[in-house]
Amino acid sequence: MRTQLSFAPLAGIETELLAVLAADTQTSKAPYAKPQPMLLTSDAAVQAAAASVLLSGEYKAGANETVLLHAPAGVAAKRLLLVGLGKQAKATADKVRNAAGTAVRFVKPRGIRELVFALPESELLPAASCARAAVEGAFIGDFDPDTYRSDRKDQSVESFTLTAPAGVDCAALEAAFAEAIIIGESQNFTRSLVNEPGNKLTPTLLGQRAARMAAEVGLGWEVHSTEKLHELKMGAFWSVSQGSAEPPALIVLRYEPEGMSDGPILGLVGKGITFDSGGISIKPADKMEQMKYDMAGGAAMLGAMRAIALLKPRVRVIAVICAAENMPSGTAQKPGDVQTAMPFSADQPGKTIEIINTDAEGRLVLADGLTYARQLGATHLIDAATLTGACVVALGYVNAGAFSNDEEIWAKFNAALATSGEMFWRLPLGEEYAEQIKSDIGDIKNTGGRWGGAITAAEFLKVFVEDTPWIHLDIAGLAWVEDSKPYIAKGPSGVAVRSILEWVRSY
Repeated sequence: MRTQLSFAPLAGIETELLAVLAADTQTSKAPYAKPQPMLLTSDAAVQAAAASVLLSGEYKAGANETVLLHAPAGVAAKRLLLVGLGKQAKATADKVRNAAGTAVRFVKPRGIRELVFALPESELLPAASCARAAVEGAFIGDFDPDTYRSDRKDQSVESFTLTAPAGVDCAALEAAFAEAIIIGESQNFTRSLVNEPGNKLTPTLLGQRAARMAAEVGLGWEVHSTEKLHELKMGAFWSVSQGSAEPPALIVLRYEPEGMSDGPILGLVGKGITFDSGGISIKPADKMEQMKYDMAGGAAMLGAMRAIALLKPRVRVIAVICAAENMPSGTAQKPGDVQTAMPFSADQPGKTIEIINTDAEGRLVLADGLTYARQLGATHLIDAATLTGACVVALGYVNAGAFSNDEEIWAKFNAALATSGEMFWRLPLGEEYAEQIKSDIGDIKNTGGRWGGAITAAEFLKVFVEDTPWIHLDIAGLAWVEDSKPYIAKGPSGVAVRSILEWVRSY
């Protein structure tokens, strides 16, 4: 998708479609108060062209509500699309992001390949943050998951122009615009990986895709397999992969700004289960096909590393992605087995893990991934994984779960959410939960029972980070969009890429 930034007056722009935002300015809380929609532009000609529909009462400017006007009088555009933000008092840059995605998804099936999107004029909506959000939203809206349809008709928008009103800080807007292209493309890179079926993206192929991306953007990279896992004594990671004919992949990416040899090293660790059958503790058949997205945490780390390499923050970053298939076979691990995780150093024994349920495999690969990131020098850790159904039970499809052992690192991540627009809800940790994963035969067991399942999974990971400041993101509920929304297609979401990026940039 070609993108450009324009400062031309709206009414004079010749285009197939001009999208303008509207908001409901009604402030009364009375139950029967009628909406008062208003365009968020000072362009008199555009306002005049939309006046009749705004006065009709048919259009209320609800969030992502659209109305299309053909051949609008006094406007050079062939079509005028109004996209609602909802209540003006509650308008945010994130709602602008969704509105831009809505505009793109509105035009795609209608054969319109050219779109001009007007930045809103409102004191509540800073131009630079809205510019970034709008471009990100456009890229998100342009993605569709129908990669393998034999009759696929590519409906991608060919040209997206963001137009800004007079009087804005042009340099700030141009910088935000350029950043947003990188971020939007990186989120879609993650989504393209998550969308791949298990036979088209094995652990080996994921390693190849990661290496190719790293070479393109200038990251250092290594991809290892079985021999390296045995060398490092990654018994937890290996135990998951041992039931599959496909070998595992240990993917390591490095970002080192020129001239930096001190300061923190941020460790990004991702679960990369390219297909999860549940192993011997096999999953039900219903929706098992979606378990191709069990590598969404690892893919989020790859997307974040792509953006980091191109945006060049002044902080060192290491990413470790543990990729494997979790399959049942004669060589698969069994409930009741005891595995030994990777030791942090040669003078320490690895933690022993009693396997209660082979479908609790994500925490096993992350255990060794977190230990390895620490061994490589990471001083601060963040991991992402589609880890537990229990987190979806707790938070639904609205928030992803977050956990942390350190208030300072959490404060940075929480602040990053204001920019990313993503929704994470912090859940507790505590000794009472840690008691649930104590094993009678080994150090810990890989499940703590039905109750508090997302929390006991986080407590399991906490064993392997020890005192290192750490954040755990359980993205099981948001990694896959169950039903299409006006601004995003059904399928992979790319969740956490933007939040991880902003957390890294905070350092």
